[in-house]
Amino acid sequence: MALLLNIETATKNCSIALAKDGITIAIREIATQNFSHAEKLHVFIEELFAETNLKLQNLDAIAVSQGPGSYTGLRIGVSAAKGLCYALSVPLIAVDTLELLARKITITEGIIVPMIDARRMEVFCAFFDSNYNKIRETKAEIIDETSYQDISETMHLIGDGAMKFKDVLTAAKFQYYPEIEFPSATEMALVSFEKFQKKEFEDVAYFEPFYLKDFVLMTKKI
Repeated sequence: MALLLNIETATKNCSIALAKDGITIAIREIATQNFSHAEKLHVFIEELFAETNLKLQNLDAIAVSQGPGSYTGLRIGVSAAKGLCYALSVPLIAVDTLELLARKITITEGIIVPMIDARRMEVFCAFFDSNYNKIRETKAEIIDETSYQDISETMHLIGDGAMKFKDVLTAAKFQYYPEIEFPSATEMALVSFEKFQKKEFEDVAYFEPFYLKDFVLMTKKI
């Protein structure tokens, strides 16, 4: 039996889950406009272990959403995961954030296009097939009315980034899912367990989030 702690903080959703052998047994998450990850993450972890009567020492590995996504959110999640891995001497597993978002829907045809808001008319996105295999690399992409004109298949656009373009990408092939905004640690359970079985671990000392874009500090003009 493998017990894994899954941490997803790449977006506005602070999501933490405990999973046994790829099945989520307890979860805490909250999505707010003002990121609350720093305040909630460790509280959620404590609550999960209290709820399940388990201990941190029972963990076999810790999985973290690697990005792309919010610079601050990713730093908080990865820092917490690495700190716990050091303290507990357990391996670190990294999971593609866009794959987690893609796994929130099931399709039989077409392409899943998870989109994370990267501000203005830009999104972090990738393409996945119905089996969640990535078929186009992750990009920071500016979307306009000419985007994806060369694709004839149905495109299932999900995530908080997708809804920005409902009035821009209006062809019948574009399908929207407004109820799906953010990735969750729930979808991490199976992916992280499969990586655990394959021993696909990260170097805790050198692992860094996948930011995709450089962080730009914005200051107010006086």
